[in-house]
Amino acid sequence: MADRLRSEFILGGQRSGKSRRAELLARDWLAAGTEHRAVMIATGQAWDAEMRERIARHQADRAQRVPGMATVEEPLALAEALRRHSNANTLIVVDCLTLWLTNLMMPADPAQALREPAVIAAGDALCAAIAAAPGPVLLVGNEIGLGVIPMGREVRTFVDALGRLNQRVAATCQRVTLMAAGLPLTLKDET
Repeated sequence: MADRLRSEFILGGQRSGKSRRAELLARDWLAAGTEHRAVMIATGQAWDAEMRERIARHQADRAQRVPGMATVEEPLALAEALRRHSNANTLIVVDCLTLWLTNLMMPADPAQALREPAVIAAGDALCAAIAAAPGPVLLVGNEIGLGVIPMGREVRTFVDALGRLNQRVAATCQRVTLMAAGLPLTLKDET
């Protein structure tokens, strides 16, 4: 991975093994060289007690699986965080794009929600940061377009925006992996 892979988009449903795959790749990266670092850019926000518990559980699990990986919390300025923390010896894990898009489109204060042009611009900035990253980048996201058509205009708008973001990120990344039942299925591999 160190010499070949520059970017991988790991997507799938909830509890499909996406984060675990990214963490295992980060662990392998760290083990491959003493000069290697790994940074998790976490996009989730603890809006309620259940989400606080979920985040704490993820942090504890991650600390056991990848003890050398640092964590940076960045719910909004993802492209900037990627540019700030990326270097040739640092693997970046972004977990997850779905929560990042949720933060942009459906924040706690609806008055701060971004409109479509701003969401598209944020996606463009993210894809440019991925392409320009000097070190490897792993991005985790949900594939939510496999089910029924959601009710409600806002939810349909979000599902459409996530589908478009996923397509753009997949086009930018060298590798795209779909996770199902903990198993990786390679959709794209240009390494």
